Amino acid sequence: MPSIRALPDTLISQIAAGEVVERPASVVKELLENALDAGAQAIEVTLEQGGIKRIRINDDGGGIASEDLHLALARHATSKIATLDDLEAVRSLGFRGEALASIASVSRMNMVSRQAQAQHASGITAEGGPPGATEPAAHATGTTVEVADLYFNTPARRKFLKSEATEFAHCEDMVKRAALSRHDVAFSLRHNNRVVLHLPRHVEAEGDPRRRIEAILGAEFAQSMRPVDESGGGDNPLRLSGYAGAPSFSRSGRDLQFVFVNGRFVRDKVLTHALRQAYSDLMHGDRHPGYVLYLAIDPRAVDVNVHPSKIEVRFRDSRAIHQFVYHAVTKALSGNAAQTPVPSAAPMLSDAGWMQPRPSYGNAMPAYQPGLGGLGVAQPRGEYAAFVASARAAQTAAAVLPQAVQSVQDDAHPLGYALAQLHGIYILAQNALGLVLVDMHAAHERILYEKLKTSLDASAMQTQKLLVPAIFNADKLDMATAEEHAETLHALGFDVAPFSPTTLAVRAVPALLAGGDLAALARGILHDIREFGASRVITERQNELLSTMACHGAVRAHRALTQQEMNALLREMEETERSGQCNHGRPTWYQMSLTDLDKLFLRGR
Repeated sequence: MPSIRALPDTLISQIAAGEVVERPASVVKELLENALDAGAQAIEVTLEQGGIKRIRINDDGGGIASEDLHLALARHATSKIATLDDLEAVRSLGFRGEALASIASVSRMNMVSRQAQAQHASGITAEGGPPGATEPAAHATGTTVEVADLYFNTPARRKFLKSEATEFAHCEDMVKRAALSRHDVAFSLRHNNRVVLHLPRHVEAEGDPRRRIEAILGAEFAQSMRPVDESGGGDNPLRLSGYAGAPSFSRSGRDLQFVFVNGRFVRDKVLTHALRQAYSDLMHGDRHPGYVLYLAIDPRAVDVNVHPSKIEVRFRDSRAIHQFVYHAVTKALSGNAAQTPVPSAAPMLSDAGWMQPRPSYGNAMPAYQPGLGGLGVAQPRGEYAAFVASARAAQTAAAVLPQAVQSVQDDAHPLGYALAQLHGIYILAQNALGLVLVDMHAAHERILYEKLKTSLDASAMQTQKLLVPAIFNADKLDMATAEEHAETLHALGFDVAPFSPTTLAVRAVPALLAGGDLAALARGILHDIREFGASRVITERQNELLSTMACHGAVRAHRALTQQEMNALLREMEETERSGQCNHGRPTWYQMSLTDLDKLFLRGR
């Protein structure tokens, strides 16, 4: 058996580099963190061939003393921590003292730095091994690190690098993360002599990263995003700030999801799950939200020394963090139609990818009923004539549709008043901005869902006894479930009892759902209770269950509504939180402005 022997320092460094330097983007990340820790106010990143050939990062930070340059390239040497207490309360982005040494062991590195009080700068080089001697150099206050020919001495690792375009995309992502974390720092990115990003400092924003977010994530996201600013934690203060994208803004991937903990970009399962839950009944299908969120927490309450990449963290009280983040984002996403941004149909109409087949509601056409369950009667249209007249007067005075018209709308009903029903599916309404399109089933579904949640949370589910019970055939499992879980059914507002050995009778239902398909609704409830258990249905799967109930109880497609019923639905939408999306995440309404309509008909050309 071979004897145990100590590994040479060069091999040790290359092994460590395998964890720290995965690709050029890893180098960019580590050097950006060093620049930010040094107090830089402007950082320039220059890349060649996606960073494979050359990475150059220049900053105007505090610089490194000449006598410390050699030590900066040594393993486990750092100025950021000195004791275990420092490690447990680390505030800097870097702290492990191994990044520069790891990078130097697999590249040709040159570093030049100068402190403000120094007479001249100093430089040092390393080529896949120990650094050379420190030499005088010319440089302004700050540091420049140049990394060339990454993995030149470990060709096996170099073979794992992807194409130039792929490696550059990862590097660009690292720069964007750093820029989102510090909008008070200017960033520039140049690739193959072409300027890709130029982001000036925004010190006047007083801590608000809105302009930086718009510059990086785009105007469409910026127009949809909703502010998040919540504090809590008691003796262990917490603050979550930033912006959460509206549910109407969604992506097929998770590329616009950024979470920072004390300024550090992280991917954490606790935070990801909390955010997914906050969007759970607002996002459609496999779509993903966008957000840029900043969590400020006592450094002693989070462990950042989990992995060399420092992208993973571990919270000491993960449950409390989960609940805090979930409730903060849920609060930001709540709000009725009068409080949330207008979902414009204009970009949707111009996006060919949006034109999907509309969902089928089946062939059933329920008989017309004079009343719509849960909705009252709206104000008469006569009031709307004065409203439209004042809006038009404001529009004429302004020549466009700015604040004058908006103020009129804010004082009245933002969804306007119903004009007609289209194919028994959509409501067409007119407001000060133009035309409002409403999916009546989706909108009513959200209204019922929110009312059911409120009633169940307050243990005040109002029931309505049926004059004529709804009787349906049931198998033995359904019969047994109804008898064994009568208490759970009562808590949900149902009275379901055996009518015969093979049938069940629905004698009472939640008052909000009295106009729905009661037999189908009862079958669905019994199935969920049997499948998941009564306790889980009431706790873990409560929202899914209530969503199913609301879907069964909502007004169906092809149902003829009176104008009063349509207006009543609009008024309910204006008062219901999260009414912009149905329980499955589909939009419930869109706004088409007069400008949009003029473009369709080429008016003014």
